[in-house]
Amino acid sequence: MTPDATETRKTEIHKLEDVVDLGKFLQARRARVNPGDVGLREDARRRVPGLRREELALLAGVSVDYYTRLEQGRAKHPSDQVLDAVARALRLDETTRAHLHRLAGNSRLSPMQASAGVRPSLQTMLAAIDGFPALIMNHRQDVLASNRLARLLYGGFGWDLEANPNFVRLLFDDDSREFFPDWESVCSWETVAQLRKMAALFPDDTAMTGLIGELSVRHRFFAELWARAEVKDCNIGSVRFDHPMVGLLELYKDQFRVADGSGQMLVTLTASPGTDDYDKLALLGGAG
Repeated sequence: MTPDATETRKTEIHKLEDVVDLGKFLQARRARVNPGDVGLREDARRRVPGLRREELALLAGVSVDYYTRLEQGRAKHPSDQVLDAVARALRLDETTRAHLHRLAGNSRLSPMQASAGVRPSLQTMLAAIDGFPALIMNHRQDVLASNRLARLLYGGFGWDLEANPNFVRLLFDDDSREFFPDWESVCSWETVAQLRKMAALFPDDTAMTGLIGELSVRHRFFAELWARAEVKDCNIGSVRFDHPMVGLLELYKDQFRVADGSGQMLVTLTASPGTDDYDKLALLGGAG
């Protein structure tokens, strides 16, 4: 194994620990809490960002020893009450609080089993969608299938959806910034936050681990975003495209998760009839 390959493998192993390790998640989130925001005096002598362990323990109402054991993985089966108190101290939202419980093994959700194939019924549904872009992705955001308008939309950027690419890899290619006006503030941040959530749901997926390790090595900004330990559902929201054929285009994204535990989702990009964006989609469809 070459030195570069060895280093990449070490990074992949580290990222796997980052995905499934409760302590590493707590450390990352603790470092993000501003002491002044939770009523503590900001001390210029602080050597590391965020809260100290004893400060977080105080805010959560647990002993410093217990919280230290929790971060070090020595506190087995923490109660829901303790985890909720820690979540409040860390100022976690509902999605991230659920992620914390999942890492601690307190979630009612069992790890999911990925499925590589798209069910025929989903293929039929996708083929019937004609007036707006639609695609099916898995939990790693590999494009499994797409309709004609989706291929035309992304094909304008040189992306070949029929080759089943990984959307995260495409997004972090340097050239993708010019296609998405909100690349840094919306696209990349939300994509990484969703990837982290799915990585915890599929902890045994070595392909997911490899993807995270690869992107962390290749893209510094991805590594920085991953280190923030954000967890997010990105089921709805608008996405702006700067398309070479029709110009600026704002579409509304919906993600519909397939309720079979496969991690697959149907993603649609729509515009309201009578708007410029709707007309641009029609123009794009007619040009293809």
